[in-house]
Amino acid sequence: MSPTLIGIIGIVLMIVVFFSRMPIAYVMALIGFLGFSYLIGFHAGLKLLARDIYTVYSSYGLIVIPLFVLMGQIAFNAGISKRLYDVAYKFIGRISGGLAMATVWACTAFGAVCGSGPGTAATMATVAIPEMKRYGYGDELSSGSVASGGGLGMLMPPSIVLIVYGILTQQSIGKLFIAGIIPALFITGWFVIAIYVYCKIKPEQGPKGDKFTLKEMILSLGMLWETLAVFFLVMGGLFAGFFTPTEAGAVGSFSVLLVAMVRRQLTWKGFVKSLYESLRTSCMVLLLVAGSVIFGHFLAVTRIPFEIADWVGGLSLPPWAIMAMIIFVYLIGGCFIDALALIMLTIPIFYPVVIRLGYDPIWFGVIIVLVTQMGIITPPVGINVYVVNGIAPDIPLEKIFKGIFPFLIALIVGTGFMVAFPQIIMFLPNVMK
Repeated sequence: MSPTLIGIIGIVLMIVVFFSRMPIAYVMALIGFLGFSYLIGFHAGLKLLARDIYTVYSSYGLIVIPLFVLMGQIAFNAGISKRLYDVAYKFIGRISGGLAMATVWACTAFGAVCGSGPGTAATMATVAIPEMKRYGYGDELSSGSVASGGGLGMLMPPSIVLIVYGILTQQSIGKLFIAGIIPALFITGWFVIAIYVYCKIKPEQGPKGDKFTLKEMILSLGMLWETLAVFFLVMGGLFAGFFTPTEAGAVGSFSVLLVAMVRRQLTWKGFVKSLYESLRTSCMVLLLVAGSVIFGHFLAVTRIPFEIADWVGGLSLPPWAIMAMIIFVYLIGGCFIDALALIMLTIPIFYPVVIRLGYDPIWFGVIIVLVTQMGIITPPVGINVYVVNGIAPDIPLEKIFKGIFPFLIALIVGTGFMVAFPQIIMFLPNVMK
């Protein structure tokens, strides 16, 4: 059999094994090892396995992942997320659907210190859903806003997905972070519009909340200073070139820990829990990276990525049509495979095509995060939906999936604008030059 046919069999077999619920990282590593061993030799496969795992776990650049994850966990256990929610509610909770709008903005703000879509969804579900229920909000809007808003944690820097994309493509993580800011705020705005329209159609889903005086609103901003300080310290330092992304993760983690200590709201138990959750999440991500690298080397010897690049590049289609095909693949794939795993599986295939078509790799990275963000809220995988259901098991899965559709439409429209007008994404990175 030809190497290309072996590669196709390996991809099909990997997809089949996915349905056995075997961890994705192990599936990628196993298929990659077996395929490489079949084509090159068993001893070569063993050497590949050892070298790739050692390379990933000894990589200085990957230290940035556990550092930013730790920053988000400390922020959660120190109560920063709840304070963010309270401030947002005081400003826009008084209008119909305002509490859901506050939740979306709080998700965006917390994403700035978390970097994980499921992590942001889990954090805000713990805080927001009980509050929205207390004010009479419907299950569909309350759960849908949290599940969808949590996806903003994938885009708002420091984004773990953008970190992994930058590592796989050797692009500047600092530029990717900067490029994610305007799109995250842009999508948040579209989510707010979606909530407004949805509440006009179904007002019972988002009743009006309490009114607050201007003095109360201004005083509430005092609870926001630590989040803004950490965000501007981390992103400002990256923007100005004072420190690298890895150093930014260390500075951010220490800053959040310092804030928690000053406020005396982080218990020893909470600190230990932060370390445990950071370790668990980081190990999961690093295993995915290692599995992806092994599988990527298998794909390389099959020459599938290069043949696909040659085939797509030879199509008599304009570049935008080819890009639309690639985005469609990510949209469909995101419905079945975890966003991080999907990106690591497909980047070796599509990245050479995108570069050949002349698209900016920074722009492509943000677009891919936006498209896979749709996948984390759509069935059958919809990891954010399952996260919210785990936090609020009394809300049926079908109601949560029903609640995400207004946000999915908003996400599609917002992404369409950024495909049509790339300068929305590239404005800040271009300023950095």
